[in-house]
Amino acid sequence: MSDLILVMGNKAYSSWSLRPWLALKQAGLPFAETLIPLRQPDTAARIAEHSPSGRVPCLVHDGLAIWDSLAICEYVAELAPDARLWPADRAARAVARSVAAEMHSGFVSLRTTMSMDLKRDRKGEGMTAATAADIARIEALWADARARFGVPAGGPFLFGAFTVADAMFAPVVTRLETYGVAVSPVSRAYMDAVLALPAMRDWIAAAKDEPWEFEP
Repeated sequence: MSDLILVMGNKAYSSWSLRPWLALKQAGLPFAETLIPLRQPDTAARIAEHSPSGRVPCLVHDGLAIWDSLAICEYVAELAPDARLWPADRAARAVARSVAAEMHSGFVSLRTTMSMDLKRDRKGEGMTAATAADIARIEALWADARARFGVPAGGPFLFGAFTVADAMFAPVVTRLETYGVAVSPVSRAYMDAVLALPAMRDWIAAAKDEPWEFEP
């Protein structure tokens, strides 16, 4: 396997960087990290050296740049088919892709009022009516996936084993934890499974050790 380089933002705040980073880790693919601190005078120039969109994350592989989180996850799934980052069953796979795509394009209020922050305890902050509606929809998605696919498959994640859908929702798990949102027992069990992943523990520990701190 040729060298893979993930160009990414601060681990404490870059939710979009966490998603493909976690997919790469769960796929067992070796890769290098190029971490570009956000909100610095040279941030835009440094990102532009790697990413055509001027945004992170961006995966660089053999001179090829892939600059969208979900696209990177799809690429990783193709590089490591044995990791089964999408469910083998066609129906489960279709729902997993729908769930991942909804996360990719939706939940604007949650993103706005409860931005990812692994530096601080922000319990009680950020809740609005629109954010509560986003969270209710997310919990409904999780409950449906667990009931229809995850529980029958015998694993703790949305579709049983870890998939791209779980990578897409991992930053949501951290948000609900950071802001102390009360969730259903089904959601709590799912969140605990995601947070227990060794890769997630490594990411969170590294985020807390980063020297940069700002309002994300």
